[in-house]
Amino acid sequence: MENVETIDSVCTYCGVGCDIAAEVKDNKIQKIFAHPDGVVSQGKLCIKGKYGFDFVDSQDRLKIPRVRKTFLDKNPTIKEAISSSLVDFDDIWYETDLDSATTAASLKLQEIRKNYGDRSIASIGGARTSCESVYLFQKFTRHTIKSPHVDNCARVCHAPSLTGMKKTIGEGAATNPYNDIYNAEFMIVIGSNTTEAHPIISNRIVEVAQKHDNLAVFDVREIKLHRFSKYKAIIPHEANLLVLNMIAYVIMDEELYAESFIADRTKGFAEFKEKILNDPYANPKYFENIEGYEYLSKMIPKVAREYALKQSMIFWGLGVTEHLDGSYAVMAIVHLALMTGNVGKSGAGLMPLRGQNNVQGACDMGMLPNYDPDYQEPKEVGLMTPQLVDEMLDGRLKAVLNMGEDLTHIHPNLNKLNRAMDNLEFVMVQELFMTDITSRADIVIGVKSAYEKTGVYVNAMRRLHLSQPLVKSDLPDDWEVIKLLDNKMGGDYGYKNSNEIWDEVREVAYRRFSGASYSRLERHRKRGLQWPVHTEDTPILHQLDFRTDDGLGEFHYHQYKLRGMIEEILAKKLTGYHLTTGRTIAHYNNAAQTKQTPSLMKRYDEDILLVNEDDAPDFLSERVILKTEFGQTSPLLVKLTNKVQPKTLFSTFHHAGSKINNLFGDKCDELILTAAFKSIKVEVINC
Repeated sequence: MENVETIDSVCTYCGVGCDIAAEVKDNKIQKIFAHPDGVVSQGKLCIKGKYGFDFVDSQDRLKIPRVRKTFLDKNPTIKEAISSSLVDFDDIWYETDLDSATTAASLKLQEIRKNYGDRSIASIGGARTSCESVYLFQKFTRHTIKSPHVDNCARVCHAPSLTGMKKTIGEGAATNPYNDIYNAEFMIVIGSNTTEAHPIISNRIVEVAQKHDNLAVFDVREIKLHRFSKYKAIIPHEANLLVLNMIAYVIMDEELYAESFIADRTKGFAEFKEKILNDPYANPKYFENIEGYEYLSKMIPKVAREYALKQSMIFWGLGVTEHLDGSYAVMAIVHLALMTGNVGKSGAGLMPLRGQNNVQGACDMGMLPNYDPDYQEPKEVGLMTPQLVDEMLDGRLKAVLNMGEDLTHIHPNLNKLNRAMDNLEFVMVQELFMTDITSRADIVIGVKSAYEKTGVYVNAMRRLHLSQPLVKSDLPDDWEVIKLLDNKMGGDYGYKNSNEIWDEVREVAYRRFSGASYSRLERHRKRGLQWPVHTEDTPILHQLDFRTDDGLGEFHYHQYKLRGMIEEILAKKLTGYHLTTGRTIAHYNNAAQTKQTPSLMKRYDEDILLVNEDDAPDFLSERVILKTEFGQTSPLLVKLTNKVQPKTLFSTFHHAGSKINNLFGDKCDELILTAAFKSIKVEVINC
């Protein structure tokens, strides 16, 4: 094509972080593809990465800042200060310019600080924007506003992975590059529908499994990855920790563990061994008593033997972390690697499959209440998002700054959350579109998308990619909005570009990023660099020691607690339905971007409820409502299938109108408050 420019960048969707290239003509993306030699993509993209770019030019893009009319009516001084810039948009909103929007925000934030104190303000979000913007977001909150309350969407996904891995090996990130899959002799996937949620990683897993028949897959329902598995394990709801401890039991009982590795590189093994061998729940024979799942008593020992005696990798997703015992289950996963020496080398390691394109980077930048950048101890520990909701209800939290996280869609207990937000005096949102959270906002500012700006993104295997704009945009970057706010609140941010912010990141977070300059990242745009980056980058972690204080891996045994579906089966009282949730390949998270692509919306334009065919007599209408004590869904389209177990239901959560997250209450991970999204008992109401 004439006058077509090819520009390399990084995909805006999931944590796989695929390298992409775009053909651009007249400042419009014509096509997105992956180079054949792309280290992450390997020349292939999923349908979101390949086709999901229509959002950039969507007529629904939020291009002009908006201020809620009722907010200005309640704040006449602010209205007077920006009155000359206000233009009627509709009955709810005025449009205004960026200078006026940030002036209004700064005036309200200063008033709230004066009336209620610094801790009355919180900042949430940042996993969909660049490292530079999220770094500045937490810095602004901690240093300009002087509030410790910062958090991001890791709270509803992989915070338990960070917690469990930090506790055992001192580092909460993936240990290996994706291509180490080709060197693995055995693989376990648990709680991850990888072909749908992380398809470019699943390409590697499937290729190796087809060649070597070396894959075990654990899930509560049949997923596509089971087709390629040697061990097809369908497990009861909330049984992850039970199963993982059983694998460890077999390795202990049959003395398949790596004695020299344990002696040289770990501590606490003897106590761990004693506890597990005396735990009645840890023996796989326990499954002989669980009707419908008896086969696991024989399958689990086979999986354990292959894992222990081969060079093995474990992959997990939200099907592990979004449970009451998510952090403990992650510790149990790490225990398996420690007792067999399956960590710190090629083809053997631990792979949490992260969600958003920069959720790893957001955590690295310190957008967490308990960590500064580089996972250093903060001067003051703030509150996690569920705690902040309680603070809203109690009237102590008065303002929320939100950057690209759809709080009122992706978080649990939405009826409670909406009541809490009614108590806020101020909400400001930086977004691409009018998402669900913007309906609660007082000021909404449209910002550049990932395809319109320069910035660093960190994928699920710690790989840094430097994005560059595919098209030009007059919208501000997230960090530019924050800079304006800071300056209007007495700060002195003088950054001229994202590079200057990144250079500061390299100084502040030097343990991971000191050697990762823009110029170096530009040279390695297609392959990226894996942190820590100093003279060289580090594809494989923990080769010599772990990142604990003494360099030793630690065992911390936690016993499974009998509850839920298994308790009901044992008591012969399995009644009602247990719902689990997940993703489909066509959409990403709240679908804010993917629903702007007609071909993706046509493929999946609503959340569908999967029901086992044998349960059809209970589903008398085309649509049903699901209900719990916390709330209910909108009517959901029912699809009968043999891919879910009897008494198990499955639904995605991409469309806010479905109100799936109304069902979930405050049940959460015991250590880090990640919501228990992956299992809840529901009542079915026929429409």
